[in-house]
Amino acid sequence: MMKLDGVVAFVTTVEAGSISAASRRLGLAKSVVSERLAELERTLGATLLQRSTRQLSLTNGGQTFLPRAQRILREAEEAAAELAARSGTLAGPLRLSAPVGFGILHLGAALARFLEGHPQIEVSLELDDGFVDATSGGFDAVLRHGAVGDGRLIARRLTKSRRLLVAAPAYLASAGVPASLADLERHRGILYANRSGDWRFAAPGGWSVVRPVAALRVNNGIVMRDVAVAGLGIALLPSFFVHEALAQGTLVEIDVGLEAEGAELFLAYPRDHGASAKIRALADSLRRSFGDPQYWER
Repeated sequence: MMKLDGVVAFVTTVEAGSISAASRRLGLAKSVVSERLAELERTLGATLLQRSTRQLSLTNGGQTFLPRAQRILREAEEAAAELAARSGTLAGPLRLSAPVGFGILHLGAALARFLEGHPQIEVSLELDDGFVDATSGGFDAVLRHGAVGDGRLIARRLTKSRRLLVAAPAYLASAGVPASLADLERHRGILYANRSGDWRFAAPGGWSVVRPVAALRVNNGIVMRDVAVAGLGIALLPSFFVHEALAQGTLVEIDVGLEAEGAELFLAYPRDHGASAKIRALADSLRRSFGDPQYWER
């Protein structure tokens, strides 16, 4: 009879990319994961993974079995979650991904509150500023800042965020305070590398676009904030990155007469998974933690 722990070992190995990575993710010895894979292959009478010292790849049989194995695990987890929900308790694993900067600044306390209310849920959080594919990465849900734009995902809105033009007082004293979009284009910009270098502002009849001189491109908002505090140039950042620096006076907000393009925070999950009770509970808990208005806007 096929054992579920062997299916878990197989799917996790494929999603993690190696047996070593799977053993770390599962909290098991590498030898245990290897034995569970071998036992699964003996039970199925087929080789699922082609192993070598340098890489691991799926055989034809493994490619056929993988989507069904993923579905087996998903249905088992959903069945367990449904039974737990009926008894008034949410339990089991919940694997999440979130951007690095937002995760460091705002998710620790929010997840702690969530887990205090649901101590039998086992959250695994991975922080990544790159594009994370929730459907193939094995995540139950991903936190996204901005439009999700993926038809395979369902997005639950958590909260909104404003983007603010900010700079250090010393930089503005030296370079001057921009009063218009035309002024902005002559300033040094600290740009987010995972977006275009354009800054967009809501203007009558559409969007006005500014392309500042790039002083630095980086894919992390905390670094952008810190470089702005150091006086390198002007940054366009979500308010949740800069609210403390603004309160302390190490950054000041710049008013050019137009509001910068904002964004929203979403919790997105694969459409074919459905919204489990755990994901619904997490979304509700995060909304309460962030507040309305958000605590970084008060």
